Amino acid sequence: MHGHGMLHLVLDLLGTFAFALNGALTATRVARLDIVGVLALAMVTALGGGVLRDVLAGALPPATFSDWRYLAVAVAGGMVTFLLWRHLERYRTLITVFDAAGLSLFAVTGAITALEYHIGAPQAVLLGVVTGVGGGTLRDVLVLRLPTVLYADLYAIPALLGAGITVACERTGVYGVPAALGAAVACFTLRMIGAHYGLNVPGPHRADGIAGPDDSSRDAAS
Repeated sequence: MHGHGMLHLVLDLLGTFAFALNGALTATRVARLDIVGVLALAMVTALGGGVLRDVLAGALPPATFSDWRYLAVAVAGGMVTFLLWRHLERYRTLITVFDAAGLSLFAVTGAITALEYHIGAPQAVLLGVVTGVGGGTLRDVLVLRLPTVLYADLYAIPALLGAGITVACERTGVYGVPAALGAAVACFTLRMIGAHYGLNVPGPHRADGIAGPDDSSRDAAS
């Protein structure tokens, strides 16, 4: 991290914590895992996207393995959820809220990491999307669920929006705290609107009787 090191770190750790909460809630509510499973899913969800980002950008070793704070934040998020899951489970939308928060923050940090390593603007936007959806995709695979990014109400599109705004702001020289937060808020808002109203991008027409992702998968993602 070069020009925006502290801002990048704060956003990264916030995204890590949000995704850790999401992964742990998924472990308790969807998969009913024990404490080892809860912590494992929290860490995979929280750290997976960042590791993918750093590897693809050439930022080696990945921040997860060079900075103890990432692992500590991921474990803290998992433990908080494990200890309070009985109180958190009653709020069904929390999984979506934490997922949207992690998606938004990682879309921003993924795009900025790419630019800091002199990757082109289109590729930086793509890396922002990969960073945002990476941890959630690994989470869904581990609980034997169709990855949310493949079907959920506006998932990759919000990440694309957040990463795109970030790259545009950086290229025009106006990137900073307001721009970063604005990009994250735009991504978060669009994701939550999609989840709330069941909005989605066009897909193939399904004949009656041919089911898409099962309802339990949708409930867990939305």
